Amino acid sequence: MIKRLGTGLAVLWAAATSSYVALLLAPGDTIDILIGNGVDTPEIRAKIVAEWGLDRPEVVQYLSYLWRLLHGDLGRSYQLQRGVGEILATQVGPTLQLTLAAAATGVTLAVIIALATAGRGRWLRGTASAAELVSVSVPPFLIGIVLLSVFSFTFGWFPVSGASGPQALVLPALALGLPIAGVLGQVLRGGLERALEQPFAVTARARGLTERALVARHALRHALIPAVTLAGWFTGTLLGGTVITEALFGRPGLGQVAMQAVTGRDMPVVMAVVLLSAVVYVAISTLLDLAYRAIDPRIGG
Repeated sequence: MIKRLGTGLAVLWAAATSSYVALLLAPGDTIDILIGNGVDTPEIRAKIVAEWGLDRPEVVQYLSYLWRLLHGDLGRSYQLQRGVGEILATQVGPTLQLTLAAAATGVTLAVIIALATAGRGRWLRGTASAAELVSVSVPPFLIGIVLLSVFSFTFGWFPVSGASGPQALVLPALALGLPIAGVLGQVLRGGLERALEQPFAVTARARGLTERALVARHALRHALIPAVTLAGWFTGTLLGGTVITEALFGRPGLGQVAMQAVTGRDMPVVMAVVLLSAVVYVAISTLLDLAYRAIDPRIGG
């Protein structure tokens, strides 16, 4: 865990440094880049010089930037005239709600599909594999458009846009969760089928253990190892997918903030979103290590 912590800190440092270097290498004056499309006045320029230490040597500027990050100071958006931390804090709730719902949807569907099709007839497995292939191949935004057309425009069961109430969460969570379910379902089914052919499964059957109990108590745990490995992949899928999904369904969140910051050239917000994404990846990687040890204690040996 100490090694993992050191690696995580190195990743965060690399993300922060890359963002800072990108700011310096961007064409144009640094002050103009930080102002972006915001109001440009002598007072604002003076604030930027003071905040970023642009009147000091470059090494001091860089160290000052890292020092502010260590103290939780993400800077200020000179377009929105608000602190970047405040902007992200007001939008992280809807995004967290959507990503958790999408992850829960994807994992739940994957487990159900894998348990229902593992070791069953060829036609059932073939149908499940075809459905999984389609869900993986179709982009989330296209899935979202189909879901909106059918369940919102045609039947009127769910709202078209917004984030008011649980109903508004169903379609976005499905749009993001179905590709995850497609990949995890394939991996889980393959892991279950391999586990059910292992010697421990033969021994358990000889002792009178039912097939359902064998899967629940033993085979599922063995099948989870490769599935948990994919958690890092679908974390990236969720982070990238929320940008388009939130825009498609008219939901507030970090995806909307990131899109507006990029199109509006709001560099302090863009840099903060990059750093926040790195923090999420590091946190997920650490949790994966803990999950590996919980699923199979031999990994920690």
